[in-house]
Amino acid sequence: MIRAVLTISIPPVAACRYGCAGCCAAPIGVFWLTGIVAILYGLAGGYANLMAPSWDTVSLGIALWIIASVWAAITLRNADDEKCARKKSKLCSPQARSADESDPFEEVRKAR
Repeated sequence: MIRAVLTISIPPVAACRYGCAGCCAAPIGVFWLTGIVAILYGLAGGYANLMAPSWDTVSLGIALWIIASVWAAITLRNADDEKCARKKSKLCSPQARSADESDPFEEVRKAR
């Protein structure tokens, strides 16, 4: 249920959290954010600076939002649990640094 709601309302979060293709979250996010901006811009009058909402711009924003949602749904549908368990995205699920890794800035300070 949460997966479907996120896919419709916030597609990049759904693609990042439930899909193993973390690289798809960024372009989905661009379509989604552009759709939100187009909807708000259309309600403010649009490119023609109308006194009423520009329904062409609002419909463009809705179309972009639908494209982002469908893209996220396809990404989630094609996510294979076995493949996703082996490959984790560093962007979507940040890994904690292990204790044996040194701090790169500390090495730079030592070099001086």
